[in-house]
Amino acid sequence: MKEKKKNVSEDSFRSKAAYGFADIYGGGAFVVISTFFTVFLTKALGMPTALAGTIPLIGKVWDAVTDPIMGNIADRTKSRFGPKRFYILIGSFISAITFALMWVPFHASNTAMYLFYVLMYMLFSTGFTIVMVPYNGLLPDMIDDYHRRAAYSSVRMAFSAFGSILAGLIPTLMIKDNTNASQYFKVGLVFAILFLIVILLTFAGTWEKQKQPVKVSMKDSFRQAFSVYRSRSFRLLIGIFLCGQGAADFFTGLAVYYVDDVLNAYGGGRFTILMGVLLVSQFLGMILFSTMSTKKNKEWPLLVSYPIRIIATLALLFFSHEGSSFLMILILSFFIGISMAGTTTTIYAILSDLADVDELITGVSRPATVSAMATFARKVATGLASAIIGILLAMVGYDEVLASSGARQSAFTQHGIAAIFIIVPCILMTAAYIFTRRFPMKEAEFQIVRKELDRRKGLDTSIISEHEKQVCQEVTGIPYENLYHRDNV
Repeated sequence: MKEKKKNVSEDSFRSKAAYGFADIYGGGAFVVISTFFTVFLTKALGMPTALAGTIPLIGKVWDAVTDPIMGNIADRTKSRFGPKRFYILIGSFISAITFALMWVPFHASNTAMYLFYVLMYMLFSTGFTIVMVPYNGLLPDMIDDYHRRAAYSSVRMAFSAFGSILAGLIPTLMIKDNTNASQYFKVGLVFAILFLIVILLTFAGTWEKQKQPVKVSMKDSFRQAFSVYRSRSFRLLIGIFLCGQGAADFFTGLAVYYVDDVLNAYGGGRFTILMGVLLVSQFLGMILFSTMSTKKNKEWPLLVSYPIRIIATLALLFFSHEGSSFLMILILSFFIGISMAGTTTTIYAILSDLADVDELITGVSRPATVSAMATFARKVATGLASAIIGILLAMVGYDEVLASSGARQSAFTQHGIAAIFIIVPCILMTAAYIFTRRFPMKEAEFQIVRKELDRRKGLDTSIISEHEKQVCQEVTGIPYENLYHRDNV
């Protein structure tokens, strides 16, 4: 297995960019799916919203099987490319093919359509797992330094934001008629090719450190994978992940319905303009919050961005009707987009450090397994958001027959869509803010964890202080005397 490639500097932008390229796929794929997949099923194919919304959720149940297995496989694999890079290479082709298959127009009975797209979504989700579980676990095996990891995560998030911009704008330019299924398929092909290219660029430009594979039997994959949740820091991060990303998924998942059915403003390029403002502001927010996270504690952007996002989202209540000021909606969307960036920037910057916390608990370095459970949580957030959106749309009387014919929904349904679009994300963001306030892992705590790991490995002969013991217990949620023990796996 190769160490760092010759003539490659850890501090070079080239190295950071190579690492970040793959998150054009990681950040873009779910923007396309959360914004357009349910719309594709309901408006273009006429599937009932309650059925369409459950398809991603079923995919998440499947992820409960595949993500722990993939984390186990990656941690126990030995390859000359590095185990994670090997699966990134293999997964690049699988991901491209499975993403395109999701958008194949299949006209049949509701039952046949439902089963077909459940299968297609499961195939896509498996491809996503093969790439993103190893990718999310790659940085701890590339970089050790706290601030350098933050710098790499910042560049990654910039590429993720760029992927979101592409994923938000290209479909709006290509899908002129949101009831035309073939236009969605063309979008799927374009992004399949793009995703293949960027994942291969990450494979070509990254490296992994040499280390012994973790020998865990496949039958123990699930028990050991879910043991990651023993970490208090990881549990709180997952709370932030589920609520913060869930709020974003509600916003993007309902954006087409909100603009088309509530504002009656999908045509004339206005939806493209709205998505452009939202996504470009996210890109600017990535730059802003990435700079902050390298100078301050990594969770600080969350504490700033959530209040801004809640206020801007609630302000939409005054403009959620046909004929309202589209300029004001664009201004509020700008602030929402900037603050959305704080969530994504922070989560992945923190995630790379939690592999060290897990190692302190278990005595085993298993970054891919930690990554697998975070990737699983991300997918659960998307799946739950999609399912709840479908159920809530059905509850407010959304009529798929009217939708597929291009007709307007009833006034009651329009008000219901606006309420869901605004109120639910605000509830989720409030919960995410509370989890963030309780998160214990800052730079000082990270350095204490790293030092204690060196002590356990015999690389540091200093005596731990009572303060350091307390920090280790606070970060892990486990008594100090029980740390670094294989029984915790």
